Amino acid sequence: MTQLRALGLVALGALLCGLTACGADDSARGADQLAAVSPSDSPAAGTSLGARGESKGTAYGGDGLVSADSVAPAAGSTGTGASAEGVPAPPYDTGTDRLADPRPQQNPVGAGTLTAGTWDDNRNITRFLDYRQHLHDQPMSGLLDFAPAEHTAAQARTQPAAHTTLDISLVIDTTGSMGDELRYLQTEFTALSATIEAKYPGAEQRWSLVAYRDRGDDYTTRPFDFETDPQVFRQHLADQSSGGGGDFPEAPDAAFADMNQFSWRADGATARLAFWVADAPHHDDKAAALKSAISTAQAQGVHIYPVASSGVDELTELTMRSAAQLTGGRYLFLTNDSGVGGDHKEPSIPCYFVTKLDDAILRMVDIEMTGVYREPAAAEVIRAGGDPQNGACVLESGQTVYVF
Repeated sequence: MTQLRALGLVALGALLCGLTACGADDSARGADQLAAVSPSDSPAAGTSLGARGESKGTAYGGDGLVSADSVAPAAGSTGTGASAEGVPAPPYDTGTDRLADPRPQQNPVGAGTLTAGTWDDNRNITRFLDYRQHLHDQPMSGLLDFAPAEHTAAQARTQPAAHTTLDISLVIDTTGSMGDELRYLQTEFTALSATIEAKYPGAEQRWSLVAYRDRGDDYTTRPFDFETDPQVFRQHLADQSSGGGGDFPEAPDAAFADMNQFSWRADGATARLAFWVADAPHHDDKAAALKSAISTAQAQGVHIYPVASSGVDELTELTMRSAAQLTGGRYLFLTNDSGVGGDHKEPSIPCYFVTKLDDAILRMVDIEMTGVYREPAAAEVIRAGGDPQNGACVLESGQTVYVF
């Protein structure tokens, strides 16, 4: 990790020079994101999602969605311990102090700053289908019309396998509202590419990038196809800055259409991953285009790993989780624990572990390369949401869901 931190610091000067603040035409949304939002502001159980489904922490009965209050860990505990499964036993560090003020702090930009949770809907397919149906029953526009049978079939096809080569694409929203976290994400992925390069020196790894904004901005997409030299990818990433956007939805459909055109290796030895970093959904009239792009990625064997940033709504979460579930990826979501960015939506899941984002992504890559499912190490866990025990949670109905 010493090499990782050093690389992050080397990149710092260039990143700070190349990045701009939140764009003026996206400033209204940026202001909303910077406001501190407490979990107590979440609507009560049964609250309607409205036309956009933008209420956060919405609950429904039984084993359905749970509010932020219902999954929050008990405050005041700092013990760690360890279970037989290698996962910390309660009590957990709840991160109460870190969660008190989610507004951006004046921290230096460094790798290993952002924090994230992860969730695997393919290990919890019954719950995912209930969650999906609940939102499809709401007056929400822009939903992707994948049938339940398509989700079930995708889950049945999800089988871990070891790989020897690696293709990774980064699909990242660079609109103005991402300005609060973009410089951190650039540093994280710059350092991660170096760490993965060092960890798998014989993997013939290649990196690609799609930066995207929205139609009508100075660009809709900026695609950079796979490079065998990771330093070229790092330079392309460092060159990006935030701006544009205007309205809430952006153009991920166009970004994935470009990503699908990249020179992905089609052999069975190659792990194909796409990390999708965003804070906003697609436009309603582009739902069919995004569905088609996700289906194309699925057919190419590309596993999509969304990274939900500050300000996502219910539609964005469902879209991201659907993309991950259908393609065999996992849902990653940034949390308030780092103190970076605006408020981060409490995900509609009952329990999870929070680690550093870089630890979470390295774990995802390791699973893809080894074919062995791995939980976070005890030392990586910052806190828990909900009450996971030995990697699982038992809900009030008696249903068991799995954290990893």
